[in-house]
Amino acid sequence: MIGKCIDFLRHVRTELGKVTWPTRKDAYGSTCAVIVLVLIMAVFLWAVDLLLSTGIKTLLGG
Repeated sequence: MIGKCIDFLRHVRTELGKVTWPTRKDAYGSTCAVIVLVLIMAVFLWAVDLLLSTGIKTLLGG
């Protein structure tokens, strides 16, 4: 059992060595893009919510 765990961890280490890790610049750029898109979606959903809630209040007369 211990031997299988050690063998597994060796394979994991080998596979991690094959991974192409992003540079700091790439990671920063991707993070900024995600944050900007999340903010855009938040504003869009806020506007849709405001529009729909105003419409429903108008329809219900209140």
